[in-house]
Amino acid sequence: MTQSNIQPSNRTSFPIPLKAVIIDLDGTLLDTAQDLALAANAMLRELHMAELPLSTIQSFIGKGVPKLVKRTLTNSPDDEPDPALFEQALPIYERCYAENLHVYTRPYPGVIEGLEQLKQSGFRLICITNKTEIFTLPLLHKTGLRDYFELVLSGDSLPKRKPDPLPLLHACKHFSVLPNAALLIGDSSNDAIAARAAGCHIFCVPYGYNEGHDVHKLDCDAVVNSIVEANSLITCQRDA
Repeated sequence: MTQSNIQPSNRTSFPIPLKAVIIDLDGTLLDTAQDLALAANAMLRELHMAELPLSTIQSFIGKGVPKLVKRTLTNSPDDEPDPALFEQALPIYERCYAENLHVYTRPYPGVIEGLEQLKQSGFRLICITNKTEIFTLPLLHKTGLRDYFELVLSGDSLPKRKPDPLPLLHACKHFSVLPNAALLIGDSSNDAIAARAAGCHIFCVPYGYNEGHDVHKLDCDAVVNSIVEANSLITCQRDA
């Protein structure tokens, strides 16, 4: 395993003293791409449209299910589908994904070990994702991760989601933690933008999705290869 890539432009001193660690779901904790693609192609077949390669659909992940459906329908990151087609497609996708939620999805290497270490160190652990709650909670339960988190915020838990800072600020307020005592670990620009806007620290993992872009180009404190590696760069700041 290669060493952590601490961004040279950042002046953060390591280890960072923290009270809370917030972790993204898709592309950070769980490799969900194959099941998301399975559902997307099932939707396309039902709509009598051509299927797309896994690599293409993987590059569309990161902005929630409605955006994934729009990108799949148009085979484009930015184009908008016909509104009537989208209205027809979204419930089909949601049904197909619910039926294939946990076929191939598994935690990434180092996730279970890393969560155990963070828990033992005394951090408040929070999961914040743009995935809707009807998919988030079953996935966390099925993969054995739910009990690690004291708080789970899904894409529809609050009025705004990442890259808006609201979910991070809500989590910090919930635990009476200042934003600069919290770290977000994620895999995308959504995470980096949200963390910086909230005033939280941000680590990125290179193995996730980030819509096909290199996380080394994001404004983050470090690029770490695993949750275990992230734990080596932080220390738990206990109340006096």
